[in-house]
Amino acid sequence: MTNAYRWIGKSLRTLHQAHWYRSVQPIERYDGPTVTIDGSLLVNLASNDYLGLATDPRLIAQVKAAVETYGTGATGSRLLSGHRPLHRALEQAIAQLKGTEDAIVFSSGYLANLGATTALVNSRDLILSDEYNHSSLKNGAILSGAQIINYAHSNLADLETKLSEVRSRYRRCLILTDGVFGMDGDICSLPEILDLGDQFEAMVMIDEAHSAGVLGKTGAGCAEHFGCQHRPMVQMGTLSKAFASLGGYVAGSAELIDFLRNRASSWIYTTGLSPADTAAALGAISLLIKEPNRLSQLRQNAQYLTEQIDRLLSSQADLLQADLLNLKRLHSDTAIVCLQVKDAATVVSMGQYLKQRGIFAAAIRPPTVPVSRLRLSLMATHAPDHIDRFIYVLADWLKSV
Repeated sequence: MTNAYRWIGKSLRTLHQAHWYRSVQPIERYDGPTVTIDGSLLVNLASNDYLGLATDPRLIAQVKAAVETYGTGATGSRLLSGHRPLHRALEQAIAQLKGTEDAIVFSSGYLANLGATTALVNSRDLILSDEYNHSSLKNGAILSGAQIINYAHSNLADLETKLSEVRSRYRRCLILTDGVFGMDGDICSLPEILDLGDQFEAMVMIDEAHSAGVLGKTGAGCAEHFGCQHRPMVQMGTLSKAFASLGGYVAGSAELIDFLRNRASSWIYTTGLSPADTAAALGAISLLIKEPNRLSQLRQNAQYLTEQIDRLLSSQADLLQADLLNLKRLHSDTAIVCLQVKDAATVVSMGQYLKQRGIFAAAIRPPTVPVSRLRLSLMATHAPDHIDRFIYVLADWLKSV
């Protein structure tokens, strides 16, 4: 008899050989800037809890109150039995923070991107997508059935050229871009992308997963960072990173949000966000507004880390070894700091060494990224000692390789 599943084992062996194999790491205790894994306390440089709110006792109290009032789950889609007053309060809070007319909350960020993209365009339309966009944007584009053309990462000239060549052949056009690219830490050129959208009658959708709660004077994200809040666009974001919860949203004009409520399948046919997650996100936005010092502390921590890395990599003792490893810090103006490494085997070994020495950091490999790197993410609650510890261990690793 033939075995229709024998290819799976072969594919797993290939993943192991390429150092692409992945497995979960159970975190036994989460304390924000530190975590406990395998009984050991580690400095946590792998979390997207940018504002350090995931363990805040005030949010935990709000979550408990929501569960006691509304139960543990929404129990149905929002259009049937799953809508709670908390959902609408969260949508209004997001719209107020983002400076938009309205917002709609999805049960995950992935669902928000799938739902919005497939509702806005179809097989008669065109999508221009940054080649480094998140998987959810890419998959949403595929599911829409639209013609997809990738443009070179953050290359405005390439985007303009492609729009000039093909835009006139299609009914609608949608430009897709991350706000902050989650595996690099760089920021898209939003004003210029919006200008191209105006020039070629193209909608612009920006994924603010790693920029809401991080960028802008009040933490509203890229649009505030660049002073573009007044310009029409589709602003998508997540509640699972800076806002310490789960879920996603789209913010924009009242007309856009009303349209998505009627046409976004991943919202219409999915159980609503749980009361606990809704309350946590609502509380996190409230704390961001009340405690703006979290934003300034987050930025100070990111700046301190980049300065310390640059100082280490420029020292004579470690310069040659860094060159041999193709080790360099990628440009970033956000809470994500990445160290490029020559290959997957090296970054896996690097991550294991750091973990053994008390540092929890993410070793990112292809196919997630084109070039392997150590991804470091800062939190407002990191202390200088946490960062100094990482630099000390990184210096030891360079000497040990």
